[in-house]
Amino acid sequence: MTLHREGFRLIALALGIGATLVGVTWWLGAPSWGVNLAVVVACIDVLLVAQFFRVPKRVPVAGEGQILCPSDGKVVVIEEVDEPEVFGDKRIQVSIFMSPLNVHAQWAPMAGEVTHATYHPGKYLVAWHPKSSTENERTTLVIDGERGPVLFRQIAGAVARRIRWYIEPGQHVKLGEEVGFIKFGSRIDVFLPLGSEIHVTLDQKVKGRETVLATLPKN
Repeated sequence: MTLHREGFRLIALALGIGATLVGVTWWLGAPSWGVNLAVVVACIDVLLVAQFFRVPKRVPVAGEGQILCPSDGKVVVIEEVDEPEVFGDKRIQVSIFMSPLNVHAQWAPMAGEVTHATYHPGKYLVAWHPKSSTENERTTLVIDGERGPVLFRQIAGAVARRIRWYIEPGQHVKLGEEVGFIKFGSRIDVFLPLGSEIHVTLDQKVKGRETVLATLPKN
């Protein structure tokens, strides 16, 4: 388990606030129980912030044609939809909702070449809102692998307003390579070709870089 670089400043800020709280409490001459309480509150604050930015060590393993989940969270959507931005056809959409308690890093669901990495400014509707996929701040990331391209979107929510992505068109990525980070939870939409075998179910809790999301059809 390590801490993500995106969290270093916020963790340092939490440490500073905690130290200030304890120092002020002691300077004001609070009784020992008051100082101890300030220490406990400061420690809890730092731990809560740090857990947002934890990155577990996982070894990605996938069989032929298999797609791994790009993030931790809970499956909230599995449906056939139109995808007009890149493919212009129908796809199977699988959406994963990340709560503030989930790991917030995103990983490449398969190996291949990045063909799209586009940022879209937008609104900050709650992540489970039906229009969040098309109206919220988001990225569109596409990786083209041996069985064709897969699109996935990082979508900001009402709280998550810091999307980071680390890949660019023309770049080759490995299975499970880190591709992005969303601060404080949100949602990931994955768009798979029709005929894909889906291996997750609604309300299932999944782990990025580990849970097999689907198997793509052969070309």
